[in-house]
Amino acid sequence: MAYNLCSSSCSLYQPLCNPLSSSSRDPKPKNMYQSFKLSSVLLHQPRTSLYVTHVSLQDPIQQEAEKENNLQYPDGKVSVSSKSYIWVNPNSPRASRLRKRSYDSKYTSLVKVAEVLNSCNPNEEEVSRVLSEFGDNVLEQDAVVIINNMSNPENAVLVLKYFRGKMEFNREVILYNVVLKVFRKCRDLNGAGKLFEEMLGRGIKPDNATFSTIISCARLSGLYDKAVEWFEKIPSFGLSPDDVTFSAMIDVYGRAGKVEMALSLYDRARTEKWRLDAVTFATLIKIYGVSGNFDGCLNVYEEMKALGVKANLVTYNTLFDAMGRAKRPWQAKKIYKDMIDNGVSPSYATYAALLRAYGRARYGEDALKVYREMKEKGLELNVILYNTLLSMCADLGYVDEGVEIYKDMKISGTKPDSWSFSSLITMFSCSGKVSEAENVLNEMNETGFEPDIFVLTSLIQCYGKAQLTSDVVRTVDQVLELGIIPDDRFCGCLLNVMTQTPNEELNKLVECIDRVNTKLGFVVKVLLDDHSNRENLRKEADELFSSIGSDVKKAYCNCLIDLCVNLNMLEKACELLDLGLAIGIYRDIQSKSSTQWSLHLKSLSLGAALTALHAWINELSKAFESGEELPPVLGINTGHGKHKYSSRGLASVFESHLKEMDAPFHEAPDKVGWFLTTKVAAESWLRSRSSTVVVAA
Repeated sequence: MAYNLCSSSCSLYQPLCNPLSSSSRDPKPKNMYQSFKLSSVLLHQPRTSLYVTHVSLQDPIQQEAEKENNLQYPDGKVSVSSKSYIWVNPNSPRASRLRKRSYDSKYTSLVKVAEVLNSCNPNEEEVSRVLSEFGDNVLEQDAVVIINNMSNPENAVLVLKYFRGKMEFNREVILYNVVLKVFRKCRDLNGAGKLFEEMLGRGIKPDNATFSTIISCARLSGLYDKAVEWFEKIPSFGLSPDDVTFSAMIDVYGRAGKVEMALSLYDRARTEKWRLDAVTFATLIKIYGVSGNFDGCLNVYEEMKALGVKANLVTYNTLFDAMGRAKRPWQAKKIYKDMIDNGVSPSYATYAALLRAYGRARYGEDALKVYREMKEKGLELNVILYNTLLSMCADLGYVDEGVEIYKDMKISGTKPDSWSFSSLITMFSCSGKVSEAENVLNEMNETGFEPDIFVLTSLIQCYGKAQLTSDVVRTVDQVLELGIIPDDRFCGCLLNVMTQTPNEELNKLVECIDRVNTKLGFVVKVLLDDHSNRENLRKEADELFSSIGSDVKKAYCNCLIDLCVNLNMLEKACELLDLGLAIGIYRDIQSKSSTQWSLHLKSLSLGAALTALHAWINELSKAFESGEELPPVLGINTGHGKHKYSSRGLASVFESHLKEMDAPFHEAPDKVGWFLTTKVAAESWLRSRSSTVVVAA
């Protein structure tokens, strides 16, 4: 029986493993171009493809089955084609005969032969022995089915040689392409290259499917530069890549680091409506994510959905990783819901990406939910994931949860590293749990890790919170003895400890600060000196702020103002606040519109916020006394949160402070963290206190 070659959209070998790409090969011949390098000119050329005949497993088999099923029954009638259906009792002898005579039965037997060939010895005699059972009654279709179901490339080459000696093929390239698929299954690019050379040596011209299969083999093997080399060979054989191959190359170029080429092809893909697979979309999302274009990641995801391409697990995990680095946990939550709704089950990589996304963004409850779900499913965390959780707990003040996670970490056999210990010490230090922090430090030393500047900074914070000034001094001595150079954050921590230290012990800390940062020590001395004036303090503080990093300027200024407030040096506090506003440390503290004047205090420490409040009230008094029209509403925004290591926030402190001042500001029921008053109430209050000076102007 002659083997019927056909051009089918359902190709025997779909080299990109893309079920959506089967209809993208255009059977109409088009113009070819001679030279091919992916230049900007090529990328904007019209899409071209070459007519290639493909072997279809389905179509010829169906045709054969239809012939087999046109059976002559005893009554002389002929059955209809297999496209019409008649019911046959499965228990009747005729049903058994039909099964044996159908090509489905033959296909099953051919698959079994392929399994035998996979495991037999790799020599011609053994392969011939297995295939000799067919005799001369073998079809081209049978050869294709057998090789297509093989996974042993060495034996597949021997099978190819056997069939070449037994029959003449209408298009021998098809059989070679099927053998190339076997090499692709095994990620054997070298073997595929040798078979390609054999094709050329025998005068067999490769077609598009030949190159698509080899390119996808290189792609699956992670040899992306090799895939590019094979892609650039296509024009030299008089062929033009089709959109399936171009789509694969988007992924290849992206993984090979040729981002511009990948994005150029993607632009062309959108214009010409190529069918891209989920893996290619995942690569595009990764490209945008690495470049920091996180909106681009989301745009690709939305385009993917609009085109009806179903995201796979790799796509989702790539998105979660991108959203984690973008610190967009809310986007990760939304995409995760899409994933579950679409029936895709999370993997270990999914949970790990979500844990990193939630942990980095300090979405505490969401991160802990993922952690507990992982434990329920028996998934073990590595040290990086444990450290992500411990660092989050330290930042959020989740002490009990942090202790639970650390215990689980040790039970699981995961060894803590210096980051683990540092996070635990920070967590206990911020809570003022001295003995717990010291126990972790001892465990850290026993494990062989030396405390670094971050750990010692946390310990100083811990001792300061517990008002153990002598231990603060001892730790500073330890830092200097170890030869560690104190950084701006270490000095800022010492400054913060001063704001919590009893007045009679301040001199001990002044000496410590002077030893680690002479300039800061001098500013503190000027601040504490009753005989120094505001102008001198401003000058020295300005020089200090010019010498430190921008990331610590606000912390330093907050602490210096807090220290002034603690010592009842309100004039100096106002001078430092004014300096902070002048040099841009504090921004947008006040806002004015025709309907409302507001004071925004969310970024300030308590002392700085109280100083800003009194300065603002003084400005309101001056405006009122000068006859300036006040707006209908005045407001103070303290924010609605509480400090992570305290049960109180600015809102609760300000509520009591405003009552003490008898100020007419009241917490707004529909705007959490806002205290509002009306023009009438404010003017009445300002009138009553016009003779009182709370803070010197």
